[in-house]
Amino acid sequence: MVISKAASESDLSIHSTFASRYVRVSLPRFKMPDNSIPKDAAYQIINDELMLDGNPRLNLASFVTTWMEPECDKLIMDSINKNYVDMDEYPVTTELQNRCVNMIAHLFNAPLGEGEAAVGVGTVGSSEAIMLAGLAFKRKWQNKMKAQGKPHDKPNIVTGANVQVCWEKFARYFEVELKEVKLEDGYYVMDPEKAVEMVDENTICVAAILGSTLNGEFEDVKRLNDLLVEKNKETGWDTPIHVDAASGGFIAPFIYPEIEWDFRLPLVKSINVSGHKYGLVYAGIGWVIWRNKEDLPEELIFHINYLGADQPTFTLNFSKGSSQVIAQYYQLIRLGYEGYKNIMENCQENTRILREGLEKTERFNIVSKEIGVPLVAFSLKDNSRHNEFEISEHLRRFGWIVPAYTMPANAEHVTVLRVVIREDFSRTLAERLVADIEKVLHELDTLPARVTAKLAATAEGEVSSGHKKSPMEVQLEITNVWKKFVAEKKKTKNVIC
Repeated sequence: MVISKAASESDLSIHSTFASRYVRVSLPRFKMPDNSIPKDAAYQIINDELMLDGNPRLNLASFVTTWMEPECDKLIMDSINKNYVDMDEYPVTTELQNRCVNMIAHLFNAPLGEGEAAVGVGTVGSSEAIMLAGLAFKRKWQNKMKAQGKPHDKPNIVTGANVQVCWEKFARYFEVELKEVKLEDGYYVMDPEKAVEMVDENTICVAAILGSTLNGEFEDVKRLNDLLVEKNKETGWDTPIHVDAASGGFIAPFIYPEIEWDFRLPLVKSINVSGHKYGLVYAGIGWVIWRNKEDLPEELIFHINYLGADQPTFTLNFSKGSSQVIAQYYQLIRLGYEGYKNIMENCQENTRILREGLEKTERFNIVSKEIGVPLVAFSLKDNSRHNEFEISEHLRRFGWIVPAYTMPANAEHVTVLRVVIREDFSRTLAERLVADIEKVLHELDTLPARVTAKLAATAEGEVSSGHKKSPMEVQLEITNVWKKFVAEKKKTKNVIC
C-alpha cells in the first residue's frame, strides 16, 4: 500500500525556489528579517536581482580587471578565508607579498643591491597607497622643518587638476593644502613648468600622473624632475616627487621602456600602482614602493605582537583578504615579462583599431594620445544637435557602458567619451563597438535635438536683448542642461550611482 501525505508549507524539500513563497515577497531593504530562509532561495533571489547589473566585461568605463584565468580563480577561492594581517599564522602569504614588492620594485628600477629587499607594502588599491605615500612625505617634511626651527603647520602638495579624487581626499583628511595646476584647452595634463613655479618651502612633494584618468596621457616626469633639481639647487630645498602610476605602472615598463619616469630619476621617492588595473588582478589590490628605507619614516611603522610574533605594519586598515596578494603573485610568475609585454601590446593594438574606426566615421575628435594608457577618449566634432551624453545613454541599449564626462576647470566646456581597453577587450569587440556607435549616430541623426531645442528660446531672447553668448558658453550651458536631464532621469528610475 502506498502511503502519501499532503505537503506542508514547512516541507521545503519538495519545493523549487520559484514554487515557494519567497519569490512573492520583497527583499528586506532596511531591517534584518525576523526569520531565516533556505540557502537556495537566498542565492536565487539575490542572483536574480544581480542580473540587472551591467556586464563587467562590457564596462568600458573601468580600468579594473574583469577576467582572470580559471586556475587563478581557484587560488583566490582557496585562500578567500585567510586574513592577510595574520602574518604569523599565514607566513607563506606574507612571503608572497614580499616577493611581489621586490619584483615590482625591480620593475620600477629601484636602486637595490643583489639580494636586497625592497621597501613597500600591499594595499587595497592605489587610494590607500597614495594616502600612505602622502603621510610619509608629510612626516619627513615636518621632521625637517622642526629640525630647522621653522613652522611646520602648513604643508602643501602640488598636482595637476587632472588627478584622481583620492588626492583630494588625502589633502582634506590629512590637512594638506592641495595646489592644483589648471588644465588648458587641448592640454589635459599637468604642465611641469607651472607645477615647479608653484613649489615653495612648504611643498611636501609634487605628484605626477603616469596615465591620466581623463585621457590616459603620461605626464612628463623626466622634465618635472630636471626642473625640480634646478629649483632645489637654487633654493636649497629638497622637494621630492611621487609618481601616481595607478594605471601606467604596469604598462610603461613593457611597451615604453625608454621613457624615464621611475626610480631612474633621483627625485622620485615613491611610486604607487594598482595591481587590480593593468597588474591584471581583480579589484582589491594596490602597491606602494619607496626608493629606500630612508624615505619611509620609522615612526609611521607600527609593531604588534598579539598575533603571535612581532609584526611591522604600515596600513590604514587592518584585516583584509589574502586572495588578491596571492593572485598578484600568480600573475607575475605565470606571465613573466614576456606575458605582460604581449598583453600590453595587444591592448595597444586594439586601441589603435578602435581609434582608427572612430576616425573613419569623421564624426569625432580624438582627445587621447597614442602614447599612454590604452584607451580612446573622443568628442563629437559637431554637438549642436546631439551630444556625448546622448551617445553614452544610447549605447547602453547594446550592453556597452561608455562614460561621458566633462573635463576639469578651465576645460569644462569639453565633453568626452572614454573607452578603456583592457586585456579581455578583443579586436572583434572593438570592431563591434564602432559599428554600434555608428548605429547610434544614425539613430540620433533621425531624432530632433532634445537639449538644444530647449535652449533655442533662451538664445533668441539673448539676441533680441543685445547679448549673445560665445560658442564656448553655449556648449557649456548645453552640457549642464543635459547632465541635469540625465541626473533627473536616473532619479526617477531610483538608480543610485
